[in-house]
Parts: sequence; structure tokens; C-alpha cells
Amino acid sequence: MNIKLIASDMDGTLLQNGSQNVTAKILEIIENLQEKGILFVAASGRQYANLYRLFEPVNKNMAFICENGALVMYQNKILSKTSMDKEIAFKIIEDIRNREGCEVQISGENTTYLIPKSESYINHYKNVLKNNYKVIEDPSDITEEIIKVSVYEEAGIMENSGTYFINKWQDKVKCTVSGYGWLDFVSPAVNKGTALNDLLEKLSLSTEEVMAFGDNYNDLEMLSMAKYGYVMNNAVEDIKKRYSYYSTSVEETLMDIFELDIK
Repeated sequence: MNIKLIASDMDGTLLQNGSQNVTAKILEIIENLQEKGILFVAASGRQYANLYRLFEPVNKNMAFICENGALVMYQNKILSKTSMDKEIAFKIIEDIRNREGCEVQISGENTTYLIPKSESYINHYKNVLKNNYKVIEDPSDITEEIIKVSVYEEAGIMENSGTYFINKWQDKVKCTVSGYGWLDFVSPAVNKGTALNDLLEKLSLSTEEVMAFGDNYNDLEMLSMAKYGYVMNNAVEDIKKRYSYYSTSVEETLMDIFELDIK
């Protein structure tokens, strides 16, 4: 293998069983990879500020695919950013707000905007996700470009409202399940694969030099682009059957492949 770039999804992949913090072991692994000239990329539906904090102290030498590909950051600079059509975004937001049991998340470049229906949703942001967020009363309060809109349903998005939202909006935006309770909406051409391609072009790398890890539908384009696309063993069968490489733990797979002796 001549790997120059490793991209990993976060929730359900690098972070498992609901964990919200990366381990000291993966930070040491990333540092070892960086010493070998290999770029580690966190690829997530999460916001940049959240991801950047998680990877201290190795974050300055990483790249970040944020908001499911709508924002790509490298060396703390914007490499690419794709905003949604604001009129469509506002209509989706209204649809989510009118749907019982659903909460809305609106993503700007550095801030997530919430119009909460419940205190538990605010607590989830404050105490679990620890995003940069702002509570607003109306979408018109947002003065910056919107790069992603998400619907959160605690009882499970695809068990409840997911099909409704996908059927209604899939001809206008890219709709992707990004977790048990989450469905994301971004500009039609945006995904982790297009974001990875932007990064590869910037670095003059080829897909032959890429390894990627993922577990959900928002990872498909990225996994398919990489020569070595590893799907997690905890992924659903529909995703697992599409790929030839599997991993139970990103940490253990990287330690094995790159012969890293880390306790």
C-alpha cells in the first residue's frame, strides 16, 4: 500500500457506542501517521469547530470534511464551501418545524442554529455534542449562508419521518441518513466524496493513495472513491455488501496495517 491520505467518518466509525471523545490511542496513531507523511482527515456531518476541538493536539496537521462535505477545511483555511439555496432551505426548515417529534438543526460555517421544541434538545447540544450553537426564533435571524439543514428525531429518523422527508425533498437537495436519529439536507452535488475529491486535487493525490472508513449512507461516495474503502462491521448489511474491506476498529486496523506499536 502507498497510502498518503486516510479519511474516517466519526460517529459509528471512529466514535463508537455513542462516544463523544476520541481516544488518546487514536491521537497517538494520527501523530505517528503524520510523521510518516500521511494526512488524516476527519469526515463527518459535524461542524468544523466541534471536530477541530476533538483532535487537539494533532488538529493543526489534519484536514476536515465537515457538514457531510459542504465545508472542507485544511490548515485552518476553507478549501471548499457549498451553500444551499436559501429559499429551499427555509422551506425544509418550516417542514421540519411543522412535523411532530422532529427538531431542526441549521448549519452555518462556524455556528449551528437551533429553534428548539424541547429543553432536552438544547441539553443534547450543550452537554453531549458540545457544538457552537445559537438559539434563534426564526430562520430569518440567520445572516450567514446556510450549508446544511438537518432533522433530528430521537425515536429514530427512518423508523418514523425519514421516508416522508426524503420523498418530499430528494428532487431538490441531497438527502442522507447520517445517524440513528439524523437526516441531513445539503446542496444536490454535495457529499463526502466530492469533498474528498476537492482535497485530493488540492494535494495532487490520487484515489489510489486513499484509505477511508465509514459506516452509514453518508459515507458511501467517500468509501467508493477510495481504493481501500473499509466499512465498519456494525454497519447495516446493505452497506457492507457493497465493499470488500471491513473493520471492527479504526484504531486496530491502522495499527495492524502500518505496524504501529501503541499500547
